Amino acid sequence: MASAVPPPGRSEVLSLFRSLLRTAREFADYNIREYTKRRTIDAFRQNRDLSDPSAVSAAFSDGKSQLEVARRQAIVYSLYAPKVKSVMEIKH
Repeated sequence: MASAVPPPGRSEVLSLFRSLLRTAREFADYNIREYTKRRTIDAFRQNRDLSDPSAVSAAFSDGKSQLEVARRQAIVYSLYAPKVKSVMEIKH
């Protein structure tokens, strides 16, 4: 018999959300940075009404794995980022 893992609490979910947004800010490229931010916000909005503990745990687990992917990608993009800023980043 497998022991049931309790679903994450509100503070854990908010911490994951903030970590994903912080990781999004690490991308040098405007388009990737904004995509990551938008994808994070959309995913959390989509899952905010989950009430089934197993669904909440699954969504939280998926979010943690997405955070790890985003962190790895931020490192890779920082190594190979273009030296030129995009039009969206140039201030007049």
